Amino acid sequence: MASTFKTLLNNDVVSTRSMLHEAIPITGTIASGTYTNGVGAEYNVKNYSHGMFQSVYDYPYLSSSANHIFDLTTGYSSNSEFSGATSVQNAKKINIYNEMAQILVGYDATGSIREFDRDGDLSDGDKLTSVVFLNFSRLLAKDEIKKESFSLTFLTGGAIAVPTEPLLLQDTNALNSYKINSPAGEYGLLYTGSADGTGPAVASATVPSGLIFYQAGIAVVTSSLFDGVSSFGELGKDPTPNYIAAATGSEISGACNGLRNRLMNVSFNNTTELNSTIYFCRVNNNEFNYSSNPTYLSASQITVKTEPTDTSVSYITTVGLYSADNELLAVAKLSEPLKKTPDNEFTLRVRLDY
Repeated sequence: MASTFKTLLNNDVVSTRSMLHEAIPITGTIASGTYTNGVGAEYNVKNYSHGMFQSVYDYPYLSSSANHIFDLTTGYSSNSEFSGATSVQNAKKINIYNEMAQILVGYDATGSIREFDRDGDLSDGDKLTSVVFLNFSRLLAKDEIKKESFSLTFLTGGAIAVPTEPLLLQDTNALNSYKINSPAGEYGLLYTGSADGTGPAVASATVPSGLIFYQAGIAVVTSSLFDGVSSFGELGKDPTPNYIAAATGSEISGACNGLRNRLMNVSFNNTTELNSTIYFCRVNNNEFNYSSNPTYLSASQITVKTEPTDTSVSYITTVGLYSADNELLAVAKLSEPLKKTPDNEFTLRVRLDY
């Protein structure tokens, strides 16, 4: 244990914050078709008895090697044309919508749950009343999805089970135009790209086609897009009969199966926020030239000296950070001992990450 202590001053301590990013690619084959028994069962897709969402894994989910990728579900507002007593799982689909809306959009002044729209404006008539939710796992999204890095390509058009046309969605210009009026944090708007899904997305004067909530790691896409190019960029457009039949006549798991089979690619950069405190431990020329280690002395003589007139020498191997009560809080080891004499001095940089 140290017998002498040196106080760290204000200019010896610096706090920093770094953002680390990873590229996350998710191919359509992972979401559908990679792990099947050939007759329809998919071992990496988990359905639940409540039937309110599906979980997709990168490997058969019963394996200890499986990693959760995202959850997929769909729902609609009680104000949607889909809502009705004859719709399959009508109450559950409304509950899914309301649950996600109250978390991501919040409540209005009357205490009513707001519907999804482009900017949280109550007077805005373009509402997302029927949507698909992609909830990415924390393993992939980490602290948040990086703005202007999200893209989603899926097939649209034709019958719900026979898609024909690819479509690209991107959070174009999100770094300059993201919104901050969500209780879940920041979110951006998803704009459609070219009709073949290969060109860049353009933030046109029309309304967007979905939302991406960065800290929550959730993408919200209007269901109207899954019916073809005629509804590109139209946030509140009513779906065609193909999708209406799927949304009202099938369970959530059935709709999710159709949506998974339409996915081509999903990609984004995640963000890990790394907070650090850096301590500059300064060792001046007249400090720490001796050691408190008992082996430093032998018969009252300093063992590292050959002659009594030799300059005192010590070797720095460890830095200890102590509290105000001299309690050891952290220890940093040097890669190799540093020879310390009255002729030299050091500044040791110690970083604590959290």
